[in-house]
Amino acid sequence: MSEYSDNELLTLFRDSENRNYAFNLIVRKYQQKLYWHIRKIVIKHDDADDILQNTFIKVWKGLDGFREDSKLYTWLYRIATNESLTFLKQQKTKYLLPLVDYENQLKETLVSDQNFNGDEIQLKLQKAILGLPEKQRIVFNMKYFEEMKYEEMAEILSTSVGALKASYHHAVKKIEKYFNED
Repeated sequence: MSEYSDNELLTLFRDSENRNYAFNLIVRKYQQKLYWHIRKIVIKHDDADDILQNTFIKVWKGLDGFREDSKLYTWLYRIATNESLTFLKQQKTKYLLPLVDYENQLKETLVSDQNFNGDEIQLKLQKAILGLPEKQRIVFNMKYFEEMKYEEMAEILSTSVGALKASYHHAVKKIEKYFNED
């Protein structure tokens, strides 16, 4: 399969005869990237799969109204991020857990995850990341792992580049401190 550009995919989608085909191409192009973005936020594989499904349902429903004010992938990341954050809020409310207890629960989930195949340092890094406030964690993951530009993150997270740089800086300092405590 040749790689279609986002503009080509959107053009294909707008043609009613190619709508399903175009949507399947969009899913194939972005599902893995979105899955890992979601997974870094919610940790559990099954939750990430469910959120990814919900994300693509929202994309299907909203793609007709997509005005191209932003890039397609930026729009997809925004939906995935919002779905992930909504899920986390529901989990916290559902279990009536204070934030610290919920973060500890996520750390325990990471340790017992059969799909985690990192070494001790990677596990320590993931634990440090999970100890960050939600916004810093998301910003750190997007910048460090996904190598996203601040401008793209600003579109996705609806915030300023300056705020993102500050969040990333604070996240890095907290992670360094976590590593130096042992």
